[in-house]
Amino acid sequence: MRRAPLVLLWLLWSGLLTWSQPLLGAATSIAQRECAALSKLSLPDVSISEAVAVPATPGAPVHVPHCRVTGVIGSEIGFVAILPDNWNDRFFMGGGGGFVGEIQNGAMATANLGYVTAGTDTGHKGDVFNGSWAYQNLERQVNFGYLAVHRTAEVTKAIIAAHYGRPARTSYFQGCSRGGGQALMAAQRFPRDFDGILAGAPAYDWTGFAAASVRNMQVLYPDPARLDTRMFSPADLQMIETRVVAACDTNDGVTDGVVDDPRSCRFDVGTLPLSEAQKQALRTIYSATVQPGGEIYPAQPFGGEGQVGGWAPWITGGAKNSESTGLPSLMFGFGTHVFKYFVFDDPAWDYSKYDIANWARDTARTATVLNATNPDLDAFKARGGKLIVWHGWADPALTALASIRYQEQVQARDPQAGTYMRTFLLPGVLHCGGGAGPDTVDWVAAISDWVERGVAPSRLTARKVANGAVTRSRPICPYPQKAAYSGLGSTDDEKNFVCQ
Repeated sequence: MRRAPLVLLWLLWSGLLTWSQPLLGAATSIAQRECAALSKLSLPDVSISEAVAVPATPGAPVHVPHCRVTGVIGSEIGFVAILPDNWNDRFFMGGGGGFVGEIQNGAMATANLGYVTAGTDTGHKGDVFNGSWAYQNLERQVNFGYLAVHRTAEVTKAIIAAHYGRPARTSYFQGCSRGGGQALMAAQRFPRDFDGILAGAPAYDWTGFAAASVRNMQVLYPDPARLDTRMFSPADLQMIETRVVAACDTNDGVTDGVVDDPRSCRFDVGTLPLSEAQKQALRTIYSATVQPGGEIYPAQPFGGEGQVGGWAPWITGGAKNSESTGLPSLMFGFGTHVFKYFVFDDPAWDYSKYDIANWARDTARTATVLNATNPDLDAFKARGGKLIVWHGWADPALTALASIRYQEQVQARDPQAGTYMRTFLLPGVLHCGGGAGPDTVDWVAAISDWVERGVAPSRLTARKVANGAVTRSRPICPYPQKAAYSGLGSTDDEKNFVCQ
């Protein structure tokens, strides 16, 4: 329980301390003692290894004075909680990326705003691109799939109550990619954990995008013995994007180098100066992954093919990617590792021979652990929770059409879904940021305004920032609305657009 203010007042009243003496030093000493005391905090199935007071550190990710608590939940769920000295009575947990494997916190910067924040390694140590840790280990799979975030949230809330002497007034979660999937999992499985949730580019259908990844790799890398052979060069990808933008940029009435809504793009791959094998590969990537019973996973939209951080690292592969990860592409890694280490428990599994028609049967068990595809958010709605999903239209890692599909499934089940869930699409934006479109949005303000002030996000502003300056801004609108140019003023200023 925090006692520093009362102690300081008593010292001043007694004359043992005056305003001219180092009050800051006394407060710091008290904060250090209170922080260190957390190392002795006893919580069920929790081992706290360290509790350290960290002073203000300009330039650090967390630059305000805080208490850093490190520990392990259960057998191997690592976590770090950050408790600011100047707490705003709120908790904001952050998600991870890829296969995690190290303590990650996508909301760490909120500590500088006064939020307590926490992150977890989801119960294993390893490379974010490598899923071999899951081999024949159901406990790790369950921790990664859904349990580690929940347990870390509950432990952090207990630490908050012990340290500050009161519980958090409101709790939030923010994550992108894997963290976005963790966000949807929290809303579905543990609806009381968070009042407000931000799910960016959510990796929520693991078995679905793994199937799509394997299908794409079967056309891009048909021979497992020749993974160093690239079907598309950087020049090819640049040319493809240039042709796509030239054909579809003006569909929204504005020429800005961005395909606003790729669904309206009617580009013919057959017109490209490429080989027939390359054209067929593109047709595969731009199409939905299907099985006899219907769609498994939505298509990859047009856009972002030649961008830095676009198709080369994620889909088609690039030399730098192979050097840094040992994988021809990130899609290759995630797709094959899900099947090797979660679905089949077979490190020697051969993606090139897999028949997608068997997907539903093969992945049924894995889906119960990894997937956050349930559109039933009744419990989250009943507790007053608010959920914002956002996705870049040019995302090469996880198609934005999957986020649209989930929004529409929730809406079909509950026509009042807009009272607690809204989805925003960002034209020209890559995976979790970057790309040609405006990608900077104050998501923290958006979700806190909705939760604490009842102000539902009906129009948000996305900005493109270069060298510290805003070069373009656009409104982003809750799906299915889009931003439309009013016809007057600069097309780089969001004020000249309307949501319709």
